This record gives sequence, C-alpha cells and structure tokens, in this order.
Amino acid sequence: MEKKHLVVFSGAGVSADSGVSTFRDSDGLWENHRLEDVCTSEAWVRNPQLVLEFYNARRKQLLEVQTNPAHEWIKKAEEHFRVTVITQNVDNLHERAGSTKVVHLHGELTKCRSSQDENLIYDVDGWEMKMGDICELGSQKRPYIVFFGEGVPMYDKALEIVQDADILLIVGTSLQVYPAAGLIHYAPKSCPIYVVDPKIENISSNNTIFYEKAKAKDGVKKVIQQLISEI
Repeated sequence: MEKKHLVVFSGAGVSADSGVSTFRDSDGLWENHRLEDVCTSEAWVRNPQLVLEFYNARRKQLLEVQTNPAHEWIKKAEEHFRVTVITQNVDNLHERAGSTKVVHLHGELTKCRSSQDENLIYDVDGWEMKMGDICELGSQKRPYIVFFGEGVPMYDKALEIVQDADILLIVGTSLQVYPAAGLIHYAPKSCPIYVVDPKIENISSNNTIFYEKAKAKDGVKKVIQQLISEI
C-alpha cells in the first residue's frame, strides 16, 4: 500500500523551541533591530553592511543550537508516510534532523545569492559574509533571504505540494505572513488538517481541523504518534 502524503507546514515556533529567536515578539523587533532595517530590499540598498552583519549573527547563532523533538518527530514520520516539509524558517534544523524533502519559502540562512541575479545561489562558507564577496557577475553577494516585499520563488512549488496532501500538519506558525499563510486553503477537501500551536484555535476552512494547543516540541510528537496509530 502506498504511503499517505503528509505535508508539514512549519513556522518560527518550531525553531523557537531550539532557542532560535523569532521576529514576531511583542515589541516588533528581531534581535533588537527593526525589520525595516534588516529585512527589506530598501534596507539592503541603504545599509548592506548592517544587513550582512545581522544575518552573520543569525548564522553564527544557528551553529550553537540543536534540533528539538518537533524536528525529530517530523523526520521519524518518514518511516510511515511520504513527508514533505514546507517551512517559513530560514534555518537548516529540519535538514539537520534528517528530513529529506524540505522546501524553504523564505530563503536559507546557510546560502547567499547574487544581488544582481536571484538565480545565482551559493553556499556560505562558515558563518560570515563580507562586503566585497562578489559573484561571477561582479555584484555583491547578499543573504539568500526573501526580504519583505519581494516575491516568493518557491510558492508555486509549495502550492503543488499542498494540493497533493493526504494529511496537512501546521506547526509553529501564526499564519500571518502572506502569501505563505494562504497555502492551507489549497489542501484537498478530503485532507484533514492538524494544527499545533499554543494560541491558534479558529482557522476558517472547509476541511476538518484538529487543534493541539501545545508548543511544537510537545504537540508534534502527540499528533504524529496518533497518525501512526491510525495507519
């Protein structure tokens, strides 16, 4: 019997349980920076040095944190399901836990790209990027991050994945960042949706929705164990 397709849509709450800071804190700041100063194309034009330093610090922090049970249970689900992870997170913790199919909607912290051609993508060597690091076109390399206001290159691929889901697990996302948040409305009507979050309790959908009000590291384990028991 073919394995069911479990699509996991993950957000900052999954990374937060590993100690990675999120930008949707009550003060509206991300590591003491205004988003407008570090996560927009205008910020990159205005002060590329600050943007590079900000993401260097995020990259350095990433080397110091570990995966948590949410990442590990999502990987474990591959023993029983075809699993595809669609993540809003820019860290590589899903990959470090062993997940084999991960689509990053908002970019990847461990990569950089040409500031002239978005299709020229490179691995970052270590954690530090510097002014003067240039691509083969001669332009400065910038973080491989989808800044606010920019298009989401992987959105169409993510849309196709959600449309193929047998089960959709939403974990650690406030469903406030569009267009990513709109993906859930493309799940087949027969696809049950499981939501793991301490706060979300009312999503408008024609699908059957089950809510697990818990942090990612606790709720994901409970949901996946339940899904495995129902096979």
